[in-house]
Amino acid sequence: MAEPIIRVENISKAFRLGVLGAGSLREDVASWWYQMRNKGARRELASDFWALQDLSFEVKPGEVVGIVGHNGAGKSTLLKILSRITEPTSGRIVMNGRVGSLLEVGTGFHPELTGRENVYLNGAILGMSRKEVDRKFDEIVEFAECARFIDTPVKRYSSGMRVRVAFAVAAHLEPEILVIDEVLAVGDAAFQEKCIGKMESVAEEGRTILFVSHNMGTIRQLCQRAIVLQNGRVTADGDASEAVSQYLQDMEKGVNEAFSENNPKRKLRGKARFTDLLILSKEGLPVQDLIAGETVHFDLSFESGGEPIHSIRLDIWNDFGVVATQLSTRFLEMGTIDQERGTLRFTIESLPLTRGRYRISAVCHCHEDLSDLVPNAAVFSVSGGSIHSSGISPPSGRCTTMIPFTCGMQAVRSLSGV
Repeated sequence: MAEPIIRVENISKAFRLGVLGAGSLREDVASWWYQMRNKGARRELASDFWALQDLSFEVKPGEVVGIVGHNGAGKSTLLKILSRITEPTSGRIVMNGRVGSLLEVGTGFHPELTGRENVYLNGAILGMSRKEVDRKFDEIVEFAECARFIDTPVKRYSSGMRVRVAFAVAAHLEPEILVIDEVLAVGDAAFQEKCIGKMESVAEEGRTILFVSHNMGTIRQLCQRAIVLQNGRVTADGDASEAVSQYLQDMEKGVNEAFSENNPKRKLRGKARFTDLLILSKEGLPVQDLIAGETVHFDLSFESGGEPIHSIRLDIWNDFGVVATQLSTRFLEMGTIDQERGTLRFTIESLPLTRGRYRISAVCHCHEDLSDLVPNAAVFSVSGGSIHSSGISPPSGRCTTMIPFTCGMQAVRSLSGV
């Protein structure tokens, strides 16, 4: 068995809230200035916040490991410790290789220097010699698609352009360990696909990747293994698909309280609000396991609070964290809803979704402003079926939605039109 390239042993990280020295220099200066301006105000007692608690795991050379979890779960803190940007409060880490990190947009970039100068600066930070950077420079610029602006100061770059250059440097300078936080979300879809392809080729070369993302489809596509963090602790560590499924199931545990005003994930900003969502079969019976090609109803109850409701929408999310489809009153030009309370029934005559797990978010707008958003308002699964006469549907995970179509042979027409 190969020796681990990363060994994390009982790592914990505490931040001392309310005191200097707990964050970056900029945060400390801001905190000091606030305290100076508010000398007469009562100061709250400092307290410890444990971002990570007793984490232990190992990563073998060549593994591609996804790290997933809710916002605040400790993902970014873990990557900063692995990148030696911050020190753990307790525990130790053994890294048997050179680390290349891409944690924030433009990390390590000097805004007054040009793109060319920042490529060499980042290379030096990663421990590369000038000759190594020279050898890879043209590849980096080509990948980043920034040749036209390479001698322009970075301060004039867009956030997307900074990400392109930063990723290109980190990926092409051949670190044994590549650590990537959720920065690719800044780039456009085409560049994200390009980055994923590059990470796949990096993994094929035997290098190790730690990748944080909220896109479960990317985690499943890129990673063989995933670690799930919750409140600074590891709750799952194993096969990427299984770990992602457990993470999504944990998200679904709050569905029963989705419509509670105490739901911290709910965005209740106006008087109009939702009160319930039922998934019903064609016969009107509650169901959670659906069959593609069959009729399904979504009964969404609401109270207007005296405000006219301009639109109500259901977003149906798949297991990959992508909206598979939307059902909206705007699409049907229903106009304003003036009832004090009621139940809207969205009906799909022939369910076009492929096999998998789905979550529904309910969204309400009044006067173009968000009034209520309930994430994870309901969950359901599609276990089989098809909208096609053959009864065949695409394999699970290949695509999300089926569409009706026809296909037939056409008569051969001559180019002359005769």
